[in-house]
Amino acid sequence: MNISAPFVERPVATTLLTIAIALVGALAVLHLPAAPMPEFDYPAISVRAQMPGASPEVMATTVAAPLERRLGMIADVSEIRSFNSSGSTVVALTFGVGRNIDGAARDVQAAVAAARADLPISLRSNPLIFKSNSAFWPITYLSLSSTTMSVDRVYDVASTVLQPLLASIQGVGEVVVLGSSPLAVRVEIDPDALSKYGVELESVRAALAAANANSPKGVIESDGRRFQIYANDRVSNAVALRDLIIAYHEDQAIRLSDVAEVIDSVEDFRPFAITGRQASILVRVYRTSGANVVETVDRIKARLEQIRAALPPAIAVEMASDRTATIRASLRDLGHSLVIGAVLVILVVLAFLRSLRATFPPAIAAIVSLLGTGAVMHVMRYSLDSVSLMALIIAVGLVIDDSVIVLENISRHVERGEPLLRAVLRGVDEVGFTVVAISLSLVAIFIPFLLMGDLMGRVLAEFAVTLSTAVMISLVVSLTTTPMLCSIVLSRKQPRRAGAALEAIFQRVLAQYDRTLDFALRHSQWTLAAFFAALGLSVYLYAAVPKGLLPQQDPGRLYGVLLADQNVSAAAMRRMLERAAELISADPSVASFAAVIEDGARRNSAELYVELKPRPGRVESCQDVNARLTKAISNIAGATLRLVAPQDIAAFSAPANRSGQYHYDLRGDDLAEVQAWALRLTAALTRAPQIRDADVDPRPHALETVVTVDRDKAERLGVDMRQVDNVLYDAFGQRQVSTMYGQLNQYHIVMEAAPRFRESPDVLNRIYVSPARGLVGGVQFTNAPIGTIVAETNGAADPGGSSAAADVARNQRANAIAHRAGGAVSTGAAVSTQVASMIPLSSIARFEQKAAPLVVTHVGGSAAVSVSFNLPPNVALGDAVAAIERTAAEIHMPASIQSGFSGAAAAFQKVIVQEGILAIVAIAVIYIILGILYESFIHPMTVLSTLPSAGLGAILTLTALRIEFTVIAFIGVILLTGIVKKNAIMMIDVAIRAQRQLGLSAHDAIRHACVLRFRPITMTTVATIFGAAPLALGGGDGAEFRQPLGIAVIGGLVVSQALTLYTTPVVYLYLDRLVRRGGRSSESRNSAMQTNP
Repeated sequence: MNISAPFVERPVATTLLTIAIALVGALAVLHLPAAPMPEFDYPAISVRAQMPGASPEVMATTVAAPLERRLGMIADVSEIRSFNSSGSTVVALTFGVGRNIDGAARDVQAAVAAARADLPISLRSNPLIFKSNSAFWPITYLSLSSTTMSVDRVYDVASTVLQPLLASIQGVGEVVVLGSSPLAVRVEIDPDALSKYGVELESVRAALAAANANSPKGVIESDGRRFQIYANDRVSNAVALRDLIIAYHEDQAIRLSDVAEVIDSVEDFRPFAITGRQASILVRVYRTSGANVVETVDRIKARLEQIRAALPPAIAVEMASDRTATIRASLRDLGHSLVIGAVLVILVVLAFLRSLRATFPPAIAAIVSLLGTGAVMHVMRYSLDSVSLMALIIAVGLVIDDSVIVLENISRHVERGEPLLRAVLRGVDEVGFTVVAISLSLVAIFIPFLLMGDLMGRVLAEFAVTLSTAVMISLVVSLTTTPMLCSIVLSRKQPRRAGAALEAIFQRVLAQYDRTLDFALRHSQWTLAAFFAALGLSVYLYAAVPKGLLPQQDPGRLYGVLLADQNVSAAAMRRMLERAAELISADPSVASFAAVIEDGARRNSAELYVELKPRPGRVESCQDVNARLTKAISNIAGATLRLVAPQDIAAFSAPANRSGQYHYDLRGDDLAEVQAWALRLTAALTRAPQIRDADVDPRPHALETVVTVDRDKAERLGVDMRQVDNVLYDAFGQRQVSTMYGQLNQYHIVMEAAPRFRESPDVLNRIYVSPARGLVGGVQFTNAPIGTIVAETNGAADPGGSSAAADVARNQRANAIAHRAGGAVSTGAAVSTQVASMIPLSSIARFEQKAAPLVVTHVGGSAAVSVSFNLPPNVALGDAVAAIERTAAEIHMPASIQSGFSGAAAAFQKVIVQEGILAIVAIAVIYIILGILYESFIHPMTVLSTLPSAGLGAILTLTALRIEFTVIAFIGVILLTGIVKKNAIMMIDVAIRAQRQLGLSAHDAIRHACVLRFRPITMTTVATIFGAAPLALGGGDGAEFRQPLGIAVIGGLVVSQALTLYTTPVVYLYLDRLVRRGGRSSESRNSAMQTNP
């Protein structure tokens, strides 16, 4: 039974079904979300903990380690990284690709709660959990500025009002306010004044904690009335603290203003942000894992007016970065490419068929197939992104193939004078098996993509499903709608003059092919040698071609860091940034600029966000602008600029807190040993031409002051280690001694030595401690390591006891003064009435400086150091990876050091292995499908013989154009294996039918097939080439990402067309001889068995 007969006989029903598919698809396309890439990330969660004043080592051992132990017990955690800086710990968890982010968040919350008992009591609040990975780039950032309000006040408004509004938006994972710090009352102590009056630092802290309380007072009920009790126990500003009595000296009250400067300021004066050339507040916004970038940014834009209305009119809010602009431009360019490709393909069909009426069925088939694919994409929750649109563009040249094959065969019968209905049914019957074999074998090559479970597999799966859906819909349409339309629109009219001229040209080409084919068949051994040469050359070129992970896009922005010396002061870093801002903002290709200096891990660097002008107004690439800016910044003494172009797939982009785009991690139990080998590897890599900007991240060159206490002497004088810790914390840790409660926010009283006493480690000689017997009883114990106390030269020191809460009872417990062994104390008012025994810290300790990192990084619980690097121009990632592995082997790292790539470089190594496996599996799947369809072990080999020439053409073209062989190019090669085999399938089907039905020899049958199928083979190949041309030749945003696919397809098709038209018939003949010889051998064996029973 002819499968097309019911549809041809019922044209109305067939037409309505076709229209229904198109309408459903059109409605689905209108509701597809836009995105730069398939919306898929590794589920990631960040855990943040703050303990102001703690050194990186203390944060790593007392905060990160307990958290890592508990978090490491969660199921399906693929990686745990922690970044420990002064006063801050960030633990980044990455889960397996199938992990539900909400379930993972619940497990993380439970693990953090279980770890709370192991964390220091000086950790003021519980660690915070975010369903995002702040190691990667933000989706947008907002700039807040004012001409009448101070930056500090703007920061307060941003953190109080703006931050909650943004965090409540769907898709927003974390909102970080930068450029200043919370408002606070700063008590900047003068150690010399304390020594003069005989007042210790702990007495000052106790007085400050006792002076500010906010505990319940109760109520009074009388005569049926209720009176709530209030008291003036709270402090709200610096004025209220200046006259606070902290001690008595010679019957004279010592007030706080006598020993300290009390000012309304901020908790930390080091953070700084700038937009353009103006100081501002920056708000970074991160998305949750899996959230759509475009939709999330659109929601933020929609909320901006509400945000502006909620802020004071004096504050201007601007979206300083909008990633969606380039995303939409890229998608718009892809849409144009899709339309252009469709028009070109239809024109090709028109040129070959020489009739507008004959072109109508393939055009309808292409439109319905693409729209129907949109409906399946909607069901699969795909988006209109670079990957899916590339699949649709390539599909334009493929979905028309089946209809063209059917139409061409029907037209041939019509031109012979057969009745139209009979010609339609007979034509479909002859090529029905052919189009089924072509489509199924094309779809089969994508099955391995669907089985890949990692992130790359999920990304490629969208391409595979989209293209396979379009091909399968086109198969159905070609066997149903196309025959029905042919029965209506085809006729036996002679072509017009233009059509006749085109036909004459084609006939001359066909005659030339006929002659050259005879030559190839006569010299089959040379033709077969050309086949094996193409096979060998393909393997060689694949091994030699420069390889990368993904094409480097030009996103229209540059992110990175401005690096200074590890020990640069906050003021010097700010001046350096302001000078860099002038140079960068003046660049003609820069549209806007913003930067931020943070405290802690990156206080010697500034994070930079450079927005470039759109493509029409910018002829230079991101790399060119980057090179020019790097050269300009090199004129600033001590400054180093590291910028990268952030890529759309976040998991393969450079983390925001690294100075290089690629990373090689070293891990071990001894941090000092890991750092030493990282430095040695970096020094060796500076001599490798494949590596640029090699650097240790984090750098281990920050200076620290080590306070080594003589325990025996301290014990004799009655000084214990907790007292030393507390004094150092009071003086250099920006200690938060109490909390002030406002209407909308909470603010701290911060105690620290005055700035002039934090400029040199020599100030330690002016610090005094008191014997424990003469001091406050009940002092809180510290969780800082006992023994060597490390205080960084910028004032950071190991944390001591916990900060006092606003609670009066807790203040009294923390600061209660007990009389011991004649010590001078007060009776609970936290005010000393006698001179305390003051012992110089230098008399019981020695001070020495050493190098140490600003950040302590853990990977999987082990100390880790990353060697970051970039690539020089025209150097592939594969060459750089090989150079690093070779260099690492040459320096002979010990077994105690484990090393390996992370991020994009690690993904590249994995992909290289997977590519070979995928290619083998794809070929095996094609062989199985064709073997089942042909019921033959041999004929599929003839079809597979077309593949080497396709791979050769793709790699040769990429190499000639100096384009890396990336995952996108690999997709093109795999796609070619499904495209080029259709030539062989069309030849073999006719040859087999000619041998069986017409009794022709194998030689005559394959020659007849080659000549008969030359037109549809050429037509479908040219149509596919023209369909891929917009990808290969198109420009605009994102063109770098899609060009390798178009170039690989076009190059492979051109070379394959030139070779397979000759090699396929020769291979068919050789395999046919092999089959016949095997048959004769089998017959001989059977005869022998019959004669010799």
